[in-house]
Amino acid sequence: MTARSIQPLALLLVSLLYWQLVSQFSGAKEPWDADGYWRIWYPGSLVISALSGFLLGRRGWLAGMIVTFSQLPVMWVNTGFGGLLMVGATILCILAVPAVAVSMIGGRLARSRAGGGKTDGAV
Repeated sequence: MTARSIQPLALLLVSLLYWQLVSQFSGAKEPWDADGYWRIWYPGSLVISALSGFLLGRRGWLAGMIVTFSQLPVMWVNTGFGGLLMVGATILCILAVPAVAVSMIGGRLARSRAGGGKTDGAV
């Protein structure tokens, strides 16, 4: 495996752990049901997305998708495969928009610091 493929995989694992810890600390089975989701946990995921976007460089936009959609497997493990899974996926699509935006900005910042956009994710 190359660093190019390990980075998104590592981010996926970190994101899964983040959302599972959110569920466990809050006692909520689904991360978005956690107390403080909109004040603490979702903004925290945006910070993770931005920093990861910076590290991924040109592929920075992927960070927001990975971090946000990592909630889905956590919900599935904690609650089982239910009829609302598609509704959850739709809501995550909406929640992913700001995350993709901040991770894309992070990636662009990394490219500009590297001198004109020539990074391939290895910052």
